[in-house]
Amino acid sequence: MIRDTVRSFLVREVRPNVEKMEAERRIPRELLKRMAVELEMFGIPFPEEYGGVGLGKVGYCILMEEIARVHGSLAAVVGAHMGLGCMPIYLFGTAEQKGKYLKAGIEGDMIGAFALTEPNAGSDAFNLSTMAVKAEDGSWTLNGRKQFITNGDIADFMIVFAQTDKESGRNGITAFIMDTALAGFKVERVEEKIGIHASRTANITFDDVRIPPENVLGRVGQGYKVAMIALNGGRLSLAAGCLGATKEALKLAYNHAVQTKRSGQSILEFQIIQVYLAKIRATIYLMEAGIYKAAEKADQGADIREEAAILKWMCSEMGGQAIDAAVQVFGGYGYMIDYPIARMYCDARINRIFEGTNEIQSLMVCKELVKNNGLTEPLV
Repeated sequence: MIRDTVRSFLVREVRPNVEKMEAERRIPRELLKRMAVELEMFGIPFPEEYGGVGLGKVGYCILMEEIARVHGSLAAVVGAHMGLGCMPIYLFGTAEQKGKYLKAGIEGDMIGAFALTEPNAGSDAFNLSTMAVKAEDGSWTLNGRKQFITNGDIADFMIVFAQTDKESGRNGITAFIMDTALAGFKVERVEEKIGIHASRTANITFDDVRIPPENVLGRVGQGYKVAMIALNGGRLSLAAGCLGATKEALKLAYNHAVQTKRSGQSILEFQIIQVYLAKIRATIYLMEAGIYKAAEKADQGADIREEAAILKWMCSEMGGQAIDAAVQVFGGYGYMIDYPIARMYCDARINRIFEGTNEIQSLMVCKELVKNNGLTEPLV
């Protein structure tokens, strides 16, 4: 039911405007508000007691799959808002924080972001230079810069990670909820990317930003845990987005094969085209089975950090390969920018970098393997 409702809205209200949004490099705020209010999309994974719909990780994966089928940029914006902006507040926030930020995020009155990545950190995202110093009145003074922040210039609040005790390493990192209206916050630059053009990616700075004591998220020194748990959920939903894009690529490639004639026959009759389409279909089967099994486990309270790493890694790899195969079905037309498959090809590349690079995901998987002495319980 939720899939049909979401799909109907996206096909009717979003698909006709995708190219316009890509050209304008923005998602209209009014569209995000409509998604939140008319269909309660932003509340899908959250419990009803906080104004959510209560459909958990399975519902959230369905949502992200369907959005990514229609518009990769919109999936990036919504994923950063819901999974990385709102979800940490739901998981670690106080009642007051949930009442102010989570409620507004679910209702579309505020848009969130997740500010972890820094210019000099590389894949060690927790090698932070951003510092927060506690004042006598309990407030914190934030200084530093962040890079490649999705929603960085449109967010009303963001989860910011900073060193509060440099001697303690990762145990000295704290998460803060920062209102972007605060003095000292500045958007330094909005990046131009090869894909997901309508998703805004910003470099931001903090110059003596004063954060009130009640805006510490979780406990002081708990920032690493806040980030990792949020990213685990984000990796699963990113995999779901890869699934949605791959399904759309198959539909486009199949329809093109049916409609395109060469030497008097449909190219669907050519065996090499059949091989490409079959590989994409097989990829979808494997991705879907793993994603929704992991989502069900997460909804039952299981720790899915390993599954999330595997799925983010493999779905972004396999999805990218599948979309590449779809481009081959189109031939030269698949490389022309006015064909949707070309846009999807460019959009898909970021998935191997988002939420921690695939190289980092593979190391995380091996770490779990070593921890268990090479023996693991079946994941599915």
